[in-house]
Amino acid sequence: MTVLLTVDRTRWSAHLYHTLEQIRAVATPVPVVKGNGYGFGRHALVKIAAEESTTICVGTIHELDGIPDSLTPVVLTPTLAGPTPSAILTVSNEAHITPLVGSGQRVIIKLASSMHRYGGPSSLVQHALDGGLDVAGVAIHLPLIATDDERVAEVTALLDPIPTSIPAWLSHIDPSLIARLPESRTYLLRAGTTLWHGDREALHLSTDVIDLRPIRAGEHAGYRKTDVIEDGHLVMVGAGSAHGVHPLADGRSPFHFNRQRVDMFESPHMHTTMLFIPQNTAPPAIGDTIDLQRPLTQTIIDEVVWV
Repeated sequence: MTVLLTVDRTRWSAHLYHTLEQIRAVATPVPVVKGNGYGFGRHALVKIAAEESTTICVGTIHELDGIPDSLTPVVLTPTLAGPTPSAILTVSNEAHITPLVGSGQRVIIKLASSMHRYGGPSSLVQHALDGGLDVAGVAIHLPLIATDDERVAEVTALLDPIPTSIPAWLSHIDPSLIARLPESRTYLLRAGTTLWHGDREALHLSTDVIDLRPIRAGEHAGYRKTDVIEDGHLVMVGAGSAHGVHPLADGRSPFHFNRQRVDMFESPHMHTTMLFIPQNTAPPAIGDTIDLQRPLTQTIIDEVVWV
């Protein structure tokens, strides 16, 4: 019935504060709270972010609800919806700027990096200024795969034509590398996964056993009456496709019990997955928990428990 995220509060908080202090030594940290709130839920993380920062990054304009007045939200994904006075919008193309011309909208210009996702040329800065927009900075989103030297070189090259009075908003670069960038500019460092998930040992994802039943070889079970090839137990757990649960990329089951992987009898369905445990393995009992191996950013969590 439940997908549960258990958080070691002391350990998790220690990592959070350590990461923020590392960033503050060289730049201004900006927490990122988007999507499913990294598994914790957006509202829970917004409350924590508000205690540590005056600025927060969200994913889209649809994630602005519930942001307290004490925080200035930055929308990371470009939009064509027009002015949003309550937030700083990201623009990366002339088409993003056109609906905002004359509005005085605060914007961040996203520069084209080697990631080749969102991003435009440095000339977008002047284009935005000519349109009467308030340019709060330029943003560079680096790919995950790169050496430290490559990251420093790319950021330095992209910022070279940008006036030093314009702050640089960076992501996916270690705080230690900021010292290697030009000192004449102000830097803000966005922190999402490294902030909220940096100590994975503080996080434990699980689900509960709802029901189980013995079954014999030759019987049929499941939505498609799948053949049972050996004696064992069918175990029904409270995690399914509605939670974002599916087989791992290599086809293996994401479920574990007593440190052993438990096979899925069939693919997850909505709020339940049917597992199979052979007869030579002791099955869990109703109410026991099964470990779940899933990226938290891709999982709908029913309950978060801080211990």
